[in-house]
Amino acid sequence: MKTVRVWFKKVGTARYISHLDLNRCMSRAIHKAKIPLWYTQGFNPHAFLTFALPLSLGISGERESMDVKIDDGDISREELIERLNLALPDDIPVFDVTEPVMKPGLIAYASFLITLDTEDADANEIAAQIKELLGYDQIVVPKHTKSGFIDLDIKPYLDKTKVTPKNSGVEISTVLPAGSTMNINPALLSDAIKKYLNLDLYADVRRINIFDSNFRIFE
Repeated sequence: MKTVRVWFKKVGTARYISHLDLNRCMSRAIHKAKIPLWYTQGFNPHAFLTFALPLSLGISGERESMDVKIDDGDISREELIERLNLALPDDIPVFDVTEPVMKPGLIAYASFLITLDTEDADANEIAAQIKELLGYDQIVVPKHTKSGFIDLDIKPYLDKTKVTPKNSGVEISTVLPAGSTMNINPALLSDAIKKYLNLDLYADVRRINIFDSNFRIFE
């Protein structure tokens, strides 16, 4: 028995799949691919399958991971990738299988790329407005918590944020707290742009990578 870390993307229409549905999709794909899973012992045996950092609905993921325990230590990395890709939809491709290096509990940050569709507006002008917003002393938006909504100042978390005008719109690259201690959804930045600048723009959000507290890439 050994634990492997399966690396995959969650793109296209798959970004609208909830984490619960993704879990079901992966479980069925593993069964269909005839991957020899290890099951817990006891009255209610179940497969060991855990995701490092689930994505919020509507956000794409370029480097997602799932840990599974398998019984067959001889099955190769290439065979695991091939079998899983044959069983999974095109919008959830597996691109690597490795041994786990870091524990998911060490995750502290995530990098995102937000693309704003400016339609017929001037991308340079909108980018300039967003840059001005980032210079405000406070940027307060409502954040949903387990106990309800709170007013959160996201300004302290935007120090690694860059705004770039493009032909097709405006790109915002940012690194935000992520994990069990603190989690800032990039949608809060879109909410701030709508609230302070009165700009209700379509935002395509991709999570590019995840890091530990020392900004080492999660492996």
